[in-house]
Amino acid sequence: MTVSYDGRGFSGWQKQNSQAARGERTVQDEIEKALARMHGHTVPLSGSGRTDAGVHAAGQVANFHTDIESIPAERFIPALNSMLPRDVRIMASREVPRDFHARYSALARTYRFFIYCGKHPLAHELPYVWHLGRWPDIARLNRMAGSLYGEIDCSTFAAAGDQSSSKTRYLYGASFYPEGEKLVFEITANAFLWRMVRSITGTLIHLDSIHASEQEFRRRLESGNRKEAGPTAPGDGLFLWNVRYPGWES
Repeated sequence: MTVSYDGRGFSGWQKQNSQAARGERTVQDEIEKALARMHGHTVPLSGSGRTDAGVHAAGQVANFHTDIESIPAERFIPALNSMLPRDVRIMASREVPRDFHARYSALARTYRFFIYCGKHPLAHELPYVWHLGRWPDIARLNRMAGSLYGEIDCSTFAAAGDQSSSKTRYLYGASFYPEGEKLVFEITANAFLWRMVRSITGTLIHLDSIHASEQEFRRRLESGNRKEAGPTAPGDGLFLWNVRYPGWES
């Protein structure tokens, strides 16, 4: 299934016992509760990756195994949406091979970060953008972002407490482009570290503000030192945009 959600009301994607004990919502738990109502028993759900508290998704992917043979795959869309809260929507659903896994079968994940550069965003836009209030130098940002390609040790942008055994990721590229009053930062990789996209975005915007060169960004990137990262951008404008799989058109 392709899933979209408004991250404001969630403590993240992944269900955890500690969160449940504190009464915090997760997207995974909301969908699993709807699946349990449909099936009459617990149905585990696997997601393509975890999103942090407050982070949104336009194209999260999740899969489950069903024993209901009478419902075609596409009919899970209206059935689940009728039981889900309004801040979670199933956008697409298809049947996949039994060995498919939303996380481990994924080739690449794309995030988009929306930065509002104008002075006065509309009220309904504020929860979904980082309101910067100024236009950075897009050419400078893209020169720095040009370093985000290939197999890279991303330790500089790993948040404290990240439990990944390896901090190396393969990046397929990153770029900034204007979209009306917004600046969009798009980045694609095989996988991401905890808060990695927010850290990269905040660092790039900070380095632009002090007129740093692409060589300075590369130095910080290659240092592997978390202390070389700039401020972490807020999660408001961050969306998991899509996930690519072998043989999928999108």
